[in-house]
Formats: sequence, structure tokens, C-alpha cells
Amino acid sequence: MSNCWLYETTLTGKLVTLIPLKREHTNALLEASSDGELWNLWYTSAPSSKTINAYLDKAFSDQEAGSALLFAVVDNATQKIIGTTRYCNADNLNHRVEIGYTWYAKSYQRTGVNTECKYLLLTHAFESLNSIAVEFRTHWHNQASRTAIARLGAKQDGILRNHQKNAEGVYRDTVVFSIIDQEWPTVKKNLEYKMSR
Repeated sequence: MSNCWLYETTLTGKLVTLIPLKREHTNALLEASSDGELWNLWYTSAPSSKTINAYLDKAFSDQEAGSALLFAVVDNATQKIIGTTRYCNADNLNHRVEIGYTWYAKSYQRTGVNTECKYLLLTHAFESLNSIAVEFRTHWHNQASRTAIARLGAKQDGILRNHQKNAEGVYRDTVVFSIIDQEWPTVKKNLEYKMSR
């Protein structure tokens, strides 16, 4: 990862630990995405057995180019991989980064896992990487994701109309949110309050 300010690291919380994603995690990721058959959600990017290799090829290619940093999400209680998340679309010059490609096994959704994952990633981005802003992007139709992002304390920047075309040739409108560095202390306090309840 030349000319990149992102670096491999492990982020540890109470519920989960984020470890560097490796090729040997392929089967564990497939097992996690099978919990709820997440690939059937047309507005998400969870891989199936048919798409896992292309999914990982693109992910590792982005990481090699310095625009992404990949994590596997490990449940601390069972030591099982329950999903994945990453920093992506990194702007190494301006120290802006997006948190995306996040999905969890269905049995871990609507638990404290997502809040803690985002807390770990945001803390690292703002306090170790000195990011000036962290973005979140989601499909216009992914209402659950939009609600979850807003609950984190991110503000909606806007909507990119006809932003991307999927494999079937259908265009997606992308909703963009962000948290900027000046907002982080308040957002952090709010997330810590949520996690303590």
C-alpha cells in the first residue's frame, strides 16, 4: 500500500474485534453471509459462493492501491467471523475516508455489533489517522442502513442521482452522509452513551 496513510491494524471492543481481512477468511465469510442469505438483499453487497472470489479480488485490489483497508468482524464470545467492513475511497492527500461494504450475519443485526464497529472505526479514523471527515454511503432504498447511519450522528450531505449501475444495469441513487473532525467529540460521547445502555 504505497503512498497510503492507512495501515493494517486490529481494533478491539467489548463485543467484537476487527482484524485484517485475509484470503483464508473466505469460508468464514460465506458462512456468515449464509446466515440470512444476505446476497438476496438486492441493495447490499454481501457475497455468495458464486460472487465471493470476484468480491475479494476487487477488495484486495483496492487495498493494494491504497484506497481501502479491509477488516473481518470477529465475535469476541465465539471467536467466529460474523461479517466484514472496511475503510474505502480513501483520499490519502486530504485524509478523508469512507466506511463501507459493511454487513453482518443476520443473527447479529439489530444488536450492539454495528454501533461498536462504527465506534472502533471512527475512533481510529479521527484519533489515530487524523481524518478530517468520514463518509458513509448507502443505497436510497436501503432504509435500514440510512436510519442506522443517522443514528450514529452522521449528517446527510446529499443524494448522488444515477450514481452507479449494478450488474443488471439498474442505476442506484446513493445517499451520502459524513461526520467531520469538529463533530467527532460530540458524536463519540453520544455513541459511548448508546453503548453503555
